[in-house]
Amino acid sequence: MDLGLNNKVVIVAGASRGLGAATAREFAREGAIVVMCARDQLALVETQQAIVRELGEERATMVLKVDLSNDEDVQRLIDITIARFGRLDILVTNSGGPPTGSFEDHDLDAWKAATDTVLLSAVRLIRAALPHLRRSETASILTFASNSARQPVPNLTLSNSLRLAVVGLTKTLALELGSEGIRVNSILPAWTKTERVIEILTERATKNATSLEEELAKQAEESPLGRLGTVEEFARAAVFLSSPAVPFLTGVMLPFEGGMLKATI
Repeated sequence: MDLGLNNKVVIVAGASRGLGAATAREFAREGAIVVMCARDQLALVETQQAIVRELGEERATMVLKVDLSNDEDVQRLIDITIARFGRLDILVTNSGGPPTGSFEDHDLDAWKAATDTVLLSAVRLIRAALPHLRRSETASILTFASNSARQPVPNLTLSNSLRLAVVGLTKTLALELGSEGIRVNSILPAWTKTERVIEILTERATKNATSLEEELAKQAEESPLGRLGTVEEFARAAVFLSSPAVPFLTGVMLPFEGGMLKATI
């Protein structure tokens, strides 16, 4: 299937590793011009180099070190993208996860910092990008949330709360921007084998006096498929959902959870 992404300009935030890096690579494979941003410049360059090794020097990519908690950094990202490529067609919002812990483990400063990281980073990106997305005939916004918005994960109070806020923002924007032809969707990953998940399960192993391998196996048992998802599988779903190939899909909260959620709806 032709996803209609050839030479579309895409910004992927949080693209230095994990789900963001995999999504950036998949967009590039589909022929998009990909702008990748994150705070870790070295990891961003490594992601870019991996794309160049696979697809060749002619594949248009750009990396920018950006702190999504900084208004000026976010505006600079948009301004440089437009100056270099002349337009913006797709925006993918993504950020690192907040610290683990229960409700009483976090003071108000931790809540404020997590809100800035998870929710306000998406707000900043979307606000800065909207004037340019309005000029695209295939404008699309994709937010990365989490399956914890549907089924809370133990010891992830901050993430459980704020990923749900991102879902609320996404659905609201789909309603507000649909009349302008701008699609807004979200993808909700569950246990996908990323660096972040390995960190969480390593903490769990320490707490439970088990091993990482045991915790991975226990988590995999929750899926009828008997395994965790891969970043490549996630990326293909994310790119499809935000592509011009599905112009009637908006306001979708796409679960990526391998059947782990047992509810019928």
